[in-house]
Amino acid sequence: MAGHPRDLGRRVWLKAGVGAGTAAMMAGVALAPTKAEAASLTQAERDAMTPDQVIDMMKRGNARFREGKPQKHDYLAQKRSSALGQFPAAVILSCIDSRAPAEIILDTGIGDTFNGRIAGNISNNDLLGSMEFACAAAGAKVILVMGHTACGAVAGAIDNVKLGHLTGLLEVIKPAVEATKYTGDRSGKNAEFVDAVARTNVLHTVEAIRKNSPILAGLEKEGKIKIVGSMYDLSNGMLTFLA
Repeated sequence: MAGHPRDLGRRVWLKAGVGAGTAAMMAGVALAPTKAEAASLTQAERDAMTPDQVIDMMKRGNARFREGKPQKHDYLAQKRSSALGQFPAAVILSCIDSRAPAEIILDTGIGDTFNGRIAGNISNNDLLGSMEFACAAAGAKVILVMGHTACGAVAGAIDNVKLGHLTGLLEVIKPAVEATKYTGDRSGKNAEFVDAVARTNVLHTVEAIRKNSPILAGLEKEGKIKIVGSMYDLSNGMLTFLA
């Protein structure tokens, strides 16, 4: 089974981060009658991973996506295996942009990640509550904030767009505009500036999560989760994790 096609949470991770006894137990799970590549994560598989292993899992998934070599997903089988319970390894907060679907970009299956999407990948009370559920109640190990290049919400914040309820949402992004150091054209028409602000906005969202959720900040301090930012490049499919 060394060349098993399903990378997510299986023995690749177990060899890297758990003891031999646990690895042997998990190998038995992976060898169950149902095909491992078709099944969603089990609680034992998810709990055996560290936050760093989950991050590495996502990096590997993005590499497969960029190379055009995704795993063979049997979504109907994943639906069946997760129907009675879910054990996602991460929660992803990303933008609603149709070109940046996190599950595809990271080559994950049904039951592998929680996914919250909002224009500009900002954080608010409802999303904080959702992330608290994902990590404190359901056991996810990583919060990934994912921004992207050519973000229309960021461009709108830069250009002070006013449009119904969108106006208030863009106000949350505007501090990132002011905080971004840039000496060229600081307008929404300048793609380089838009991307620079989008990066700053991701970092602001990460810090807002820590500041506004003592629950999530506490879990991170205890080493139970990691809160990380990333930027997705629409042109080449690369997901870059931010320090």
